[in-house]
Amino acid sequence: MNKKYINRELSWLQFNSRVLQEAEDETVPLIERLRFLGIFSNNLDEFFKVRYATVKRIDLAGKTGKSELGGIKASKLLEKITEIVIRQQSESLKILDDIQTRLRDHNINIIKEDEVSDSQQDYIRNFFLSKVSPALVTIILNDLTEIPSLKDSAAYLAVKMVMKEEIPKHGITHLIDRPVREKKYVLIEIPRSIERFVILPEENGKQYIMLLDDLIRYNLHRIFNIFDYESITAHMIKITRDAELDIDSDLSKSFIDKISSSVKDRIKGDPVRFVYDMNIEEDTLTYLMNKMGIDTTDSIIPGGRYHNRRDYMGFPSVGSKDLYYEVNEPLPIPGLILQASLLSGIAQKDFLLYTPYQSFAYTVKFLREAALDPKVKTIKITIYRLAKISHIASSLINAVKNGKKVTVQIELRARFDEVANIRYAEQMQQEGVNLIFGVPGLKVHCKACVIEREENSKLIRYGFISTGNFNESTSRVYTDYTLFTANAEILKEVDKVFDFFETNYKVSKYKHLLVSPHYTRITLMNLIQKEIDSAKKGIHAEIKLKLNSLSDYKMIDKLYMASQAGVKIKLIVRGICCLIPGVEGMSENIEAISVVDKFLEHPRVYIFENAGDPKIYISSADWMTRNMDQRVEISCPIYQEDIKQEILETFEISWKDNVKARIFNPEQENIYREHKEPVTRSQFALYDYYLKKIETTTE
Repeated sequence: MNKKYINRELSWLQFNSRVLQEAEDETVPLIERLRFLGIFSNNLDEFFKVRYATVKRIDLAGKTGKSELGGIKASKLLEKITEIVIRQQSESLKILDDIQTRLRDHNINIIKEDEVSDSQQDYIRNFFLSKVSPALVTIILNDLTEIPSLKDSAAYLAVKMVMKEEIPKHGITHLIDRPVREKKYVLIEIPRSIERFVILPEENGKQYIMLLDDLIRYNLHRIFNIFDYESITAHMIKITRDAELDIDSDLSKSFIDKISSSVKDRIKGDPVRFVYDMNIEEDTLTYLMNKMGIDTTDSIIPGGRYHNRRDYMGFPSVGSKDLYYEVNEPLPIPGLILQASLLSGIAQKDFLLYTPYQSFAYTVKFLREAALDPKVKTIKITIYRLAKISHIASSLINAVKNGKKVTVQIELRARFDEVANIRYAEQMQQEGVNLIFGVPGLKVHCKACVIEREENSKLIRYGFISTGNFNESTSRVYTDYTLFTANAEILKEVDKVFDFFETNYKVSKYKHLLVSPHYTRITLMNLIQKEIDSAKKGIHAEIKLKLNSLSDYKMIDKLYMASQAGVKIKLIVRGICCLIPGVEGMSENIEAISVVDKFLEHPRVYIFENAGDPKIYISSADWMTRNMDQRVEISCPIYQEDIKQEILETFEISWKDNVKARIFNPEQENIYREHKEPVTRSQFALYDYYLKKIETTTE
């Protein structure tokens, strides 16, 4: 393997291992640990649909892929991934067993079908007959020449019935020492329309919960009572399919129709992972694999009794408060009053929002105010992922009804949110919103909004630029910066980005924003080079980056070059980090950590020392090839001194984390940073930081 880089896929698996560490951590509240197991499983599903599927396509094309994969052959990488995932799955099952055992100490009992008490039988039977049975899809496989296409990532119970001995035909008897009994194989799809965890009535102060899978197992005799069987068993299986969209080139179709059709075609995507209960009988497993055409190029993972453990993210809120993280109310932004006009406040100065420590309500209020203000003439916004019930979307529709011209750039190819975005696109289109569907060959990933307001016969711009999605749901668990500004120069350039959406061949020049795919890479390279030049002159040179992922080899090489010149580099990278820090002669001046905790670290921040006058950007772009060259991204400079100071201070709080920070090293060991005094758990410290800001302001 190439010693300059960590392979992207293997680095991602190590990130998911950090998520699994949270599930294992005994200091994390018990039900939060269950939910981290759900996140781990959900992450893994998406990894196989996208990254594993990509590597498999490289391998099937007869290519090694070494240059793209950091020096490892695609075939070897597939083997390595499967090996790591099998080990992680085994660890996750032990963690799940431990959590369930500990939950019993809190009078929360997750019971199986053979643990049902007499008093629970009626409730379970009635629940099954009224809610579950009508929703079941049951497929008898024996008489089918080809198995129906199984849904991607749906869970199925593979049922085997061994039939009772048949009476010989035509009265002729045969003496057989070991009569061969017929076996029937059946698949039952676990319905997604019903909550996975069924809460049973309390008994003697104890809470009982049953997984839907086990409730179905308990009622197998009701499903198959027309069959004369001797024995019946049921084990879970799951298949994961390649999630790559194949966009139709038919010019007669609208873009919405093309994306909608491609999403529907995912059901026919090639299988890339097959997970099964390790206790399944050998003959059942062989029958299913032959029937489904599972071969050795697929990742075949022996798992536990339950699959789709991503459902644990939605484990019901039962039990005492100490089983959960304390919920802190999002704080207000000092000086920006939600009950007053936000535009009036923003006209005076810029404001920075840092969710979830501060309230996402400011973003919604900005748009609601713009929708109602008679002086606001236009609203332009990019949308990547919206909440299921989106106040952002309703505010935009409200603006149209009030006569504003509203333009929405909506990214229909936002992976796994395509269906939701298509639904919102159709809804907004019907209401008169002007929709833009991106740029051919580029995803639009930037997060920006600009409005025009008539003031003294002039159009004045207001807007916001963010590192994250305009999504009420994720804003409660994703950390993100949003800059509210009336800076005319910045917002003029945001408006130019919208011009590019509509006139793709016209590429503007920018003095302030870094815009992908045209200027981000070259500008960042130049900024790193300036630090190298400073270091060579003996001037203090430093780069601080906070990213979700760092995988672009050219950018990594430039950081190595900076390290070798004496530039001090601090990296906070939540997920993939292909750079190897701390290697003498290559990266000895680079330190890198990852913080995985209560919230998902999501902001991108670039800080360049710039000879004592720091240049600071917030951005939607990670340092990945796709963000530099294949997406439309915006990195926004921070000019206002108090906000520059705020970003520097919040970066330092994250950097000092010695509770939830893991150190990146060549061995990818996910070692926690040494726990020294003072103890700093950055996500908790950041809330205290903003709480103190409010107290200082009100004194």
